[in-house]
Amino acid sequence: MLISSMTSAIVSAQPASQSAQANVDWPLHGRTAGEERFSPLTDINAESVSRLGLAWSYATGSQRGLEATPIVIDGVMYATSTWSIVFALDAKTGRELWRYDPRVPRETGRKACCDVVNRGVAVHAGRVYFGSLDGRLIALNAKDGSLLFETRTVPAGGDYTITGAPRIVKDKVIIGNGGSEYGVRGYFSAYNLDTGELVWRFFTVPPRPGKPLEHEALAIAAKTWSPDSDWAAGLGGTVWDSMAYDAELDLLYVGVGNSSPYNRDVRSPGGGDNLFLTCILAVRPDTGELVWYYQTTPAENWDYTATQHMILTGLNIKGVPRKVLIQAPKNGFFYVLDRATGELLSAEKLGSINWASHVDMQTGRPVETGDGEWSKSTSFVMPGPPGVHNWHPMSFNPQTGLVYIPTLENVWPYTADPNYVHRPGDFNTGEDWMAFHEDVKWTIPFCKPSHLTAWDPAIGKPVWRVEHDHPVNAGVLSTGGGLVFQGNGAGFFAAYSAKDGTPLWKAEVGVGIMAPPVTYKVDGEQYIAVLAGIGGSPAINRQNFANDNAGQVFSFKLDGKSPIPPVTARPALPPAEAQIALGAENIERGKGLYATNCSRCHGPWARSTGWLPDLRYSSREVHDAWESIVIGGAFKGKGMASFADRIDAADARAIQAFVLDRASAISSPGERLQAWANENVCIPSAWVAD
Repeated sequence: MLISSMTSAIVSAQPASQSAQANVDWPLHGRTAGEERFSPLTDINAESVSRLGLAWSYATGSQRGLEATPIVIDGVMYATSTWSIVFALDAKTGRELWRYDPRVPRETGRKACCDVVNRGVAVHAGRVYFGSLDGRLIALNAKDGSLLFETRTVPAGGDYTITGAPRIVKDKVIIGNGGSEYGVRGYFSAYNLDTGELVWRFFTVPPRPGKPLEHEALAIAAKTWSPDSDWAAGLGGTVWDSMAYDAELDLLYVGVGNSSPYNRDVRSPGGGDNLFLTCILAVRPDTGELVWYYQTTPAENWDYTATQHMILTGLNIKGVPRKVLIQAPKNGFFYVLDRATGELLSAEKLGSINWASHVDMQTGRPVETGDGEWSKSTSFVMPGPPGVHNWHPMSFNPQTGLVYIPTLENVWPYTADPNYVHRPGDFNTGEDWMAFHEDVKWTIPFCKPSHLTAWDPAIGKPVWRVEHDHPVNAGVLSTGGGLVFQGNGAGFFAAYSAKDGTPLWKAEVGVGIMAPPVTYKVDGEQYIAVLAGIGGSPAINRQNFANDNAGQVFSFKLDGKSPIPPVTARPALPPAEAQIALGAENIERGKGLYATNCSRCHGPWARSTGWLPDLRYSSREVHDAWESIVIGGAFKGKGMASFADRIDAADARAIQAFVLDRASAISSPGERLQAWANENVCIPSAWVAD
């Protein structure tokens, strides 16, 4: 397995040799430890891509989001589905070799901010490593999927989850976790590859004053927090996705997540940068010792994580060759850092933002405009929590010198909750969810809310952009054949010219795509593979979905003849009819309870996109069993856990009254106008950003 630092020179030396080989793997999460997500394979190229057809498909059995990067080694594909289920397939035929279900308790889904997804596995020396949603690091036998060991990596009973893929670095497996919004303290850990024993752990935020610091770097962090910080909220800083490794420098790079709560005036009332939130960290993989850090968003206030994809490569900066780390975090700037020292080399605006004007190159800090301040009144901020770039991986092509980035346009109404107190197990952002509920009632979507952006990192400017009508974006692959591959939420998978973005090929698969593609060769044939299944963050997925969300793995090759599996259109359901006395007072109370407890999954104003149930169309049977579902946990096996710790039977009936009232309003002129506007009207993002 290749574990090395990758530069342009190394990558550009590979295409001829790899393209001539009969079997070429995709062995690591980003293909290399530098995470470029570029393949030198050239059989599928700008001239031949029109012949691309489906080689095989595999039904995952899932109905929610699929985000995994498949790993392909020696003709076997390893990937993950929802609920952390792992499967191995024959990479040539799609035949299932084995399947492993870690049996994650379905009520764990309540702790997951952004669906019960998993971004993949790591494979090394005959073992498959992955993290389960409920916080276990699990190792399987790669041959038959049998369990070798499992280690709990998060506190029992805590509100952590794991959705990210682990990384193998030397003799260790590195894994982080998620859950900042639920009030946890972030960290990432290194475990022994053979035994699963903990080797070291790096906490990203300090403990409560008076508690011992677990490692030396926390002395730096502690100085940047108020003594009156909201310590009960854990402070956040989870490491839920991106890592990269440079073997020459022997540095592991880790992206750190957002704050808990978001509202900095509540989180750290005395101010401070709040290290190591939203930082890129460089640590020694043997010990976890911090070598350098760079904070992308000091005093983070908007869920602007730095967990987004990092790439290690080589660039000429002002005529000087530099070994760099590049990242496009949520905050809307594209960063180029010297990866040996952490020196900021450039930071340019990548998309539409209004919270900051630029990054000061002397201090390395964004210069805030004031438009992002929301502690005293509502502010419409660009971007919102989805960011200008989210988890969807980008790709760097050393032949073109361009980074291909799945970018987003979005705005968010932030309102401080004047009565905020930390509630364990709840969504603790410091926002007023009732106000948010009202603010988004009559929203009109942005025109072209997602894009594929080709960016020149050496000069910090866009080169071309493909605009998408659908808000759900997807990860990216670039190849030595001069192609860029990307899917989208509308159910298309496409190839574009790496040079200018010209569309060259498209397949309509019918199931929305978020995951990044990979490419590999088996027996002399090149394949392009991708997982399809919609889900993830409800903040991103604001579009209605017409088809059933049956998850699939699709693998394409030249002259592939397999038919694309048919999809089932979602049935048109009648709105629910009231079976209980509603009452205006009960409806109003239910509106507040719904906003606080239900809207993140089932949608503001009970309008769901469809990948989780739209409660306005619930059946008579569901309404008859409403209390047993919401309070008794009758549907916990489907991921709908009991809310008995949050609401009582009267509250449940009030929520039901609100939902039924919303169902009765579906055919009202206002609702019909809103539905029509969502499908036919949009506004330019510049109206908000400018």
